[in-house]
Formats: sequence, structure tokens, C-alpha cells
Amino acid sequence: MIVSSLLDTDLYKFTMMQVVLHHYPAAEVEYRFKCRTPDIDLAACIDAIQVELEHLCRLRFTADELDYLRELRFVKSDFVDFLGLFQLNTKYVQISPSTERAGEIELVIRGPWLHTILFEVPLLAIINEVYFRQTSGHLSLDEGRERLRAKVAMLRDTPGHQPCRIADYGTRRRYSRNWHAEVVKTLRDELGSQLAGTSNVWLARRLGLTPLGTMAHEYLQAHQALGPRLRDSQVAALETWAREYRGDLGIALSDLYGLDAFLRDFDMYFCKLFDGTRHDSGDPFEWGERMLAHYKACRVDPRGKVLVFSDGLDIPKVLALFDRFRDRCQLAFGVGTNITNDVGPQPLNIVIKMVRCNGQPVAKLSDSPGKSMCEDKAYVAYLRQVFEIPDTVG
Repeated sequence: MIVSSLLDTDLYKFTMMQVVLHHYPAAEVEYRFKCRTPDIDLAACIDAIQVELEHLCRLRFTADELDYLRELRFVKSDFVDFLGLFQLNTKYVQISPSTERAGEIELVIRGPWLHTILFEVPLLAIINEVYFRQTSGHLSLDEGRERLRAKVAMLRDTPGHQPCRIADYGTRRRYSRNWHAEVVKTLRDELGSQLAGTSNVWLARRLGLTPLGTMAHEYLQAHQALGPRLRDSQVAALETWAREYRGDLGIALSDLYGLDAFLRDFDMYFCKLFDGTRHDSGDPFEWGERMLAHYKACRVDPRGKVLVFSDGLDIPKVLALFDRFRDRCQLAFGVGTNITNDVGPQPLNIVIKMVRCNGQPVAKLSDSPGKSMCEDKAYVAYLRQVFEIPDTVG
């Protein structure tokens, strides 16, 4: 089976899930799948995906896994107790061939947020691996190993870049589970302290690495429908996060409504309260310069703050960003598909995004065009108006 542990997911799923348990246990949500890569036949994979989904929904957290989670400083005991009872349920997931586009699939996850939040990452990993098994199952990984060696050498051996550290963020779009494990082990063994950790909790536990992550877009999106007026939803999400973690896990995601709207909300209070911010869309160099200028305008020394870059990175871009911002702030780099699915075939650009919460549409309007999945055009227009977002964004 492709996923053999419920820990085989990104840490931010657990950190968000803990907030959901404590603050929004009754929230109902809907997620939808989208493949952004054209001309991909996923309909032929449905039966195999369904088999893997049914196996996923038979998994339970083991006692050893729960003990591991309990040791994480930010995980609370009642949350671990809840996970001891937790099990995913196939009734919340519907998979079928698309009725509109040949070869595409319709995948909808609908149900209580608390009981559906852990589906996204393993389902994406399953879809990837099933697809590549069917289309390149006999592929030699020697090409992938050679590419990985070149990336390691570039990061490790480029003069003056020994302080530059990366983390693995590649679970969702990995070529396969076994390849992902080999990649992260290679990075650990070859890079040493230049590997900051991994977002994958299963691999972190298995390889003795630091699990990394805070919040994802769905957390901020859900707050559009969780009580405060829409204009205050981003602030409410950040304040709820701060109440839950009391200064820990202090990296704020900055691009749900674009950087302009984020900076209007991320005032001096949040600049001082949060350890840093994460970039996930738009030009990373422009984003970094604007964040540093914003910290200075709020009378906060940016040298004590972290800028996390995580959008479509490869090693040359990591090094270029490191050169631009080194000694001006603290830096972190999350590299995903480029290290976990660079073995020859074209990687799939697939996502599962929240589209509704408590019966209301929710949307992401980032600094990169085409990332929104909300089909309610009237709501998107209203969101743009409320957050003063131009039509060229999102």
C-alpha cells in the first residue's frame, strides 16, 4: 500500500487540526481536487486510487506514533488522546470520472473539518504514485539519483553557501513513497546541518529529523466563514493561532489575499508577535524586499525575523534568494517537487483545496494568477472588493 501510516503527511495538517479541535470542532467543509497539468488521464487510475483510499481509511495511529506526537512541544495531550480514537472514513470522499473533460476526475471531500482535514496530503500522494506506477512503472531511478546528487553538490559545495539550509516540503507531489524516503535520507546523510528538516512527520520520526510546518491556506480560508466579518477574517485567523500556540509555531502565511492585503493586516502587533512569514506565490525577491521594508516601517528589526520561501523552489533559486537576503534576516527554504519528483517524467501539478466552509464559499486570491479554485464568481468579486484586490491578482 502507498500510505502505511497516518503520520505520512505534512506537519501543518496536525497543527491546524489541533486548532480545529479546540476552536472549531463543529465546522463543516468541502474540498475539491484539480489537476493543473493538461492532457493527463487520471480517470484510468480511479479504481487503484479507490483501493488505496479504502486502505488509508483502515489505518489507525499506533501507540508508538502517539507517543512520538506527544513529545512534540506544541502538541497538547487532549489532541493526542483524540488522535488515539481517530480514523478516516471513506464516506466523506467521492471520486468519479469527470462528466465535462475526458480523462479528468472529480474528487470531492465533504464533511466535518475535524474528520476530513487529514485527507488532502495522503490522497495527493496516492494519486501521484498510482499515476506514475501506471505510466512509468518500470522507470529506473538512476536519472533521479544523478539529478539529486547534482543538487546536493550545488548546495553543499558552492563557496560561501554552507549556512544555507533547506527543508523537504515534497510529500504531496512525490514520485513515490519509497523515492521520497530515499531522497530525504540522502539529503540527511549528504547535507548534514544544511538539511533543516522535513514537513513529513513519518519521515521525520523515521530518520531522526525535525518536523516542520505551521499553517496552510485552508486555515485562513476557513475563517472567511467562521464568524467574524469578512474584512476581519485574516486577523481573526492569526489571533486564534496565537491563542492556541502562545508564541510557538510563529510563521504566518502571507498570500491568501495577496501581499498588499496581508501587510494591511500584519501590523506592528503581529510583526512582533510572529517569528516570521512564509512566501508561497508571486515574485519571491519582491516579496522579500517588501517584507523587510514592512518590518522596518513597524520599527521591528528584520534581522530577528524569519522569511520562509516555499513556492516552486529549485536549488539555483534557493542560492539566489540566499545571496539576496543573507545577513538581512533569518532565512528558511522549503523545496518540494523539485527534489521529490525530478526523476524524468513530467511531475503532476495537482492540488486539493478547500472551497466551502459552513455552507459558504471560501477562496484564495494569491499573488500568482490561476491559483484560485472558487467557482462562485460573485463571491470572488465581493472578496476582491472587501480586501481591495485588483483583478490582476489571483
